[in-house]
Amino acid sequence: MAQFNDLINSPVPVLVDFSAEWCGPCQMMAPELKKLAGELGDKAKIIKIDIDKNQQLANTLQIRSVPTLVLYKNGKPVWRQAGAMMANQLKQILQTYIG
Repeated sequence: MAQFNDLINSPVPVLVDFSAEWCGPCQMMAPELKKLAGELGDKAKIIKIDIDKNQQLANTLQIRSVPTLVLYKNGKPVWRQAGAMMANQLKQILQTYIG
């Protein structure tokens, strides 16, 4: 948990993709997130967390379905949604918090 807090405690928005290897929609999200990371550069960070390998963290954050995307700014969650999204939708949401 301490390592996770270090990752999200940043003035740069951090989008966390809570996913699982067995999850079809999670696999569909991977190229979308890669595309988004390429478009945003250093304006935001995108990290992926496997809920099966990080069960305690998933329980603490009440991740009930995958994929669940949570956007953090300065260590605080500012946006959260369960379900797959396209890169352009995510980019519009992130634009609100970049700056």
